[in-house]
Amino acid sequence: MKGYIKNVWSFVSGTAIGTLGGLIGLGGAEFRLPLLVGFFGFVSLDAVIINKITSLIVVSFSLPFRSQSIPWGDIGLNYNIIINILSGSLLGAWIGAHYATKMKTVILDRLIMVLLIVLAFGMIFGHNVMDGSHSPIIQDGIIRIITGVIAGFIIGMVAAVLGVAGGELIIPTLVILFGVDIKLAGSLSLCISLPTMIVAFYRYTKSGAIELFKREKKFLLFMAVGSILGTAIGGLLIGIIPSNILVLVLGGILLISAIKTFNKQSSNSNQIKTK
Repeated sequence: MKGYIKNVWSFVSGTAIGTLGGLIGLGGAEFRLPLLVGFFGFVSLDAVIINKITSLIVVSFSLPFRSQSIPWGDIGLNYNIIINILSGSLLGAWIGAHYATKMKTVILDRLIMVLLIVLAFGMIFGHNVMDGSHSPIIQDGIIRIITGVIAGFIIGMVAAVLGVAGGELIIPTLVILFGVDIKLAGSLSLCISLPTMIVAFYRYTKSGAIELFKREKKFLLFMAVGSILGTAIGGLLIGIIPSNILVLVLGGILLISAIKTFNKQSSNSNQIKTK
């Protein structure tokens, strides 16, 4: 793929995925990762690192763009939930990033494929119940706090390995465990994702990420600009499109993309082994 064509597609895909992220409350990395590997041809670890920085941009700009529909005051009232999940996710992100940078490419390919499929099913079946207000499955108390920390740790691990913001896991956790409205959960998810991703990204900078940025700076710039534009569009669409229905449809797309992209990647790896 020629350089200028690659940059154009980087901008287009960044805009499209940024729109989804701004609308739902995700970093969009679940949809970006198959493109980075299957369409743009990056190896898995490079794709994860590019995914991480782009997701950071989407999450950072989504919060202010969403504030017209989800006021900052509503977010502040739920600071205890943010702290609860963060207390586990920061540690999980630190550990997850450490292991991701040390894995062999073939192993990372297979692990990412499995995790993407799990996330797809989580989006599809998890959002079936998210069509209104829900009572938390565990009432306020020490048990719910401990459960929140454990859930946060798992989310942080997955987010670091995949290079994702983790919103597709955080949002169902907030709705089911804490009884938060789904649109508010999207903004709370961004508040949790941002510091979690910064911790994981710091770990990646210790493993050659800076050299990757220098090598792919034009690609990253086009994707970053498109992502910022997309988050602005997504923030405007919050009051128009039912996000739970949209996520349900996108979960199916994610599942197909994950299976197709990483089955092909694994097949290529096996062919190399047999030569």
